[in-house]
Amino acid sequence: MDREALARRYYNVETLRRQARRVLPKVIFDFADGGAEDEVTLRRNESDFDALEIVPRMCTGPAERDLSVELFGRRLELPVLVSTTGLSGILWPQGEICAARAAHAAGTVYCQSHGSTCTIEELAEVAPGPRWFQVFLYRDRGLTASMVERAAAAGCEALILTVDNQVLGQRERDLANGFAIPPRLGLRGLLDMVRHPRWLLRMKGARGISFANYRGAAGHEDDILSLGAYIAKMLDPGLSWRDVAWLRGLWKGPFLLKGILHPEDARIAAEHGVDGVFVSNHGGRQLDGAVSAIAALPEVADAVGDRLVVLLDGGIRRGVDVLRALALGARAVAIGRPHWWGLAVAGEAGVALVLDIFRRELDRAMALSGCARIAEIDRRLLAPAGRGAAPAARLRLVGPARPAPAAG
Repeated sequence: MDREALARRYYNVETLRRQARRVLPKVIFDFADGGAEDEVTLRRNESDFDALEIVPRMCTGPAERDLSVELFGRRLELPVLVSTTGLSGILWPQGEICAARAAHAAGTVYCQSHGSTCTIEELAEVAPGPRWFQVFLYRDRGLTASMVERAAAAGCEALILTVDNQVLGQRERDLANGFAIPPRLGLRGLLDMVRHPRWLLRMKGARGISFANYRGAAGHEDDILSLGAYIAKMLDPGLSWRDVAWLRGLWKGPFLLKGILHPEDARIAAEHGVDGVFVSNHGGRQLDGAVSAIAALPEVADAVGDRLVVLLDGGIRRGVDVLRALALGARAVAIGRPHWWGLAVAGEAGVALVLDIFRRELDRAMALSGCARIAEIDRRLLAPAGRGAAPAARLRLVGPARPAPAAG
């Protein structure tokens, strides 16, 4: 299907999600779509946007809109980044490469997960454009340091330390489907895969799917089960600000933390030389009941001012959501599930379509709100607090700030 036909058939992100549900086996779709436990935070990540009402300005004359934004000295054509998502290659062969190429064509950043199905080096060879790389803090600090060194050698422009995944959340859709280590798919799960022949045929041509960046790390066992168990065992729940400072010392470029929700944590991050934060709850896949990303955003942005680049990751489904996030203090946003749904439907072309949908929707929202440039989007665009009551109520749970822990 050519790009124009795709755009006619899939006119928003939700249409792609519905098609992804049809083309993927249930176990794979639920892995991509699901969250932790009762999925309360997952739902709030999306629904809390609805309470943020826009008060548009008229007769401001934005005949043309400029959607570009500057991050760390690089001008992007769109304030929508492609977020870190592990195992994209189970949705479409070479999924990370497809997504990175689409991001480059759209003039934005691709953030590569540590858990990608291609290596840092493989992606650098075939996918031009700005790339950021995500790391975790491991009990074996040498393993973390080696990832940092490889990312620098491969030309990654920024390093992202994910800080909310040191203990794995319980993703109960995966448990119900048997998508665990070791897997327990059962006859029903295997039959469901057989009922999705297009996915099976695509994946038949793909080489062994695994956590490519860890090849050889668990001895001679490079299969996905052995490496998945190894990675989970390596996670260090004792992650501290001392470790953040250590990692800051290893990386010379922009350094970001992903998983910040509390304003005090953002302040401490700035004190430790961090350059930016992703306001994120891991897409609702970790602590169920955590505040939504959009509800946490304003206080985090207020806490750090211009000291940090603040990005929002979580719940973005429409261009108007991007507008709302920018109004509340985000410099840009990152999308995880939406680009996965596009990838599952049409590979690189599907991710390109998702980014184009966000571009068109954001452009339209800016035009209808009276904004010609990203810099003109601020809180004056939103209805006063009280009309947007749901996020405001949860914001109060975030503050006042608790005492700062010792930095040592």
